[in-house]
Amino acid sequence: MSYAFSAYRPHYHSLVKLGLPIVVGQLGLIVLGFADTLMIGRHSTPELGAASFVNNLFNLVILFGTGFSYGLTPVVGSLFGTRQYGAAGQALRASLLANGLVAALLTLAMAVVYLCVGRLGQPGELIPLIRPYFLVSLASLPFVMLFNGFKQFADGITDTRTGMWILLGGNMLNIVGNYLLIYGELGMPELGLLGAGVSTLFSRVTMVVVFALIFSRARRFRRYKLGFLRQGWSRPLFRRINALGWPVALQMGMETASFSLSTIMVGWLGTIALASHQVMLTIAQLTFMVYYGIGAAVAIRVSNFHGQRDKVGVRRSAAAGFHLIIATAVALSAFIFLSRGYLGSLFTESAEVTGMVASLILPFLVYQFGDGLQVNFANALRGIADVKPMMLIAFVAYFLISLPVGYVCGFALGWGIVGVWLAFPFGLTSAGLMFWWQFRKRTN
Repeated sequence: MSYAFSAYRPHYHSLVKLGLPIVVGQLGLIVLGFADTLMIGRHSTPELGAASFVNNLFNLVILFGTGFSYGLTPVVGSLFGTRQYGAAGQALRASLLANGLVAALLTLAMAVVYLCVGRLGQPGELIPLIRPYFLVSLASLPFVMLFNGFKQFADGITDTRTGMWILLGGNMLNIVGNYLLIYGELGMPELGLLGAGVSTLFSRVTMVVVFALIFSRARRFRRYKLGFLRQGWSRPLFRRINALGWPVALQMGMETASFSLSTIMVGWLGTIALASHQVMLTIAQLTFMVYYGIGAAVAIRVSNFHGQRDKVGVRRSAAAGFHLIIATAVALSAFIFLSRGYLGSLFTESAEVTGMVASLILPFLVYQFGDGLQVNFANALRGIADVKPMMLIAFVAYFLISLPVGYVCGFALGWGIVGVWLAFPFGLTSAGLMFWWQFRKRTN
């Protein structure tokens, strides 16, 4: 036992050191999500339902785009591990171009969705609230993609603190903007849900500008900036980033699509169910983002060891990451379970929503193991650049298992929103097991 701990201890230390700033940054996003949901829910329950619908659609494309940007991490991580700093800067340049092109594609796709929003079976009273909020969210999408490019580069060179501080600053700016524009404080117009969207747009633009300024002026980025400015465009790097980015984007996109399509199914159950679903998804993002922070550190460490051809380091980093995620899952699950009777009331005064939220805690707790498993080993596969099998695994887990189970349990068996949520443990756990098996096969 002591030998095992001594073998993993340096990996625990390095993962915590790398992952903690990412986790803190992601927790900042969670605080923002909580604040958004709380402020909008206090303004009106219909606006909370409309926010649930729009946010879950955009979560799909944002996580798809984030997954694409992850293609940069193993490239930069391997270059950093072998001290090719100029090439790492050149890779950032290629990534920003690729991310910009993907942002244009996603914006066009979501514009088509906007034109069809009235045909998706949502409650009629929500459509006038959904449309303007949707358009403002659409305008902010390109800035999310550009920020992701800078952040994945910084993470890949093990500078996870810069992204953390920019995220935290942007989130605080967003929360202040929400307060001013949702409620019309300090002489600002009372815009309600639309005000939340305008505040988010402003904060996302600001974060990109700040990251670009830091990269161009900070001394620690100087050796990378030389490659960014002087080595020109690299077609091989551009192709490699695309080859790695698209499979991860599709894997994350299919995972998020299972939640987003579930949101559409929940919308068939009415405004109260949709508002309850939004509250639970906000809580679920808390655990996911913490796992994601640890998983991102796993991808960085694994890519560094992979670049050095150190298979033992690759395997131990992945195992240590899973140990940390499981320990975190137990702690978070215990806290949420003990708070189950109060969670809904934090976001809304509706007793119906609060009661429905409490009924969803059990399926939420059941899927935490599977969520941690799939986050850890998906990132481990990303670190060794073995990303193509992830698309097939995600399709099987989320489209052939999760969505059909959700429809059968929710509607064929008549279990309603609880039945829809019971599908998530099946999809996430099956994905985690398949990712783990693929990683084990590739690293033995």
